[in-house]
Amino acid sequence: MKLHIKKGDTVIVNSGDCRGQKGTVLEVLVKKNRAIVEGINMVSKATKPSAQNNEGGFVKKEASIHISNLMLICPETGKPTRIGRKIETINGVARLVRYSKKSKDKKEIK
Repeated sequence: MKLHIKKGDTVIVNSGDCRGQKGTVLEVLVKKNRAIVEGINMVSKATKPSAQNNEGGFVKKEASIHISNLMLICPETGKPTRIGRKIETINGVARLVRYSKKSKDKKEIK
C-alpha cells in the first residue's frame, strides 16, 4: 500500500490532542498505517534501572499517530497540501513522482 507520507517529510496534525502542531516524520510504520513524528504525541514511559540508566524513572518519547491524522506541508508555500502521484519519464527512465496539489506549478516534492 502506498502512503502519502515518507520519512523526513514535514507534517501538520489534523485532529486529536496535538492538533495544529508541526513536526518531522522520524519513522513510518507501513503495516500499521502509523507514523512517529518528532515532538508530537509525547508519552511518559517508565524504565527500570539498567547499565545505561542507573536510576531508571520516566522517559518522554514519541508515540505513533495514525497517517490519516497527518497532512504534508508543501516545502514551497509552507501550507498543508494533498499529494498527487504521476509518472515522469526522464532520459527513458520512468519514475513515480509526488507533487503538491495546492501549488500551481505542481513541482516534485522530495
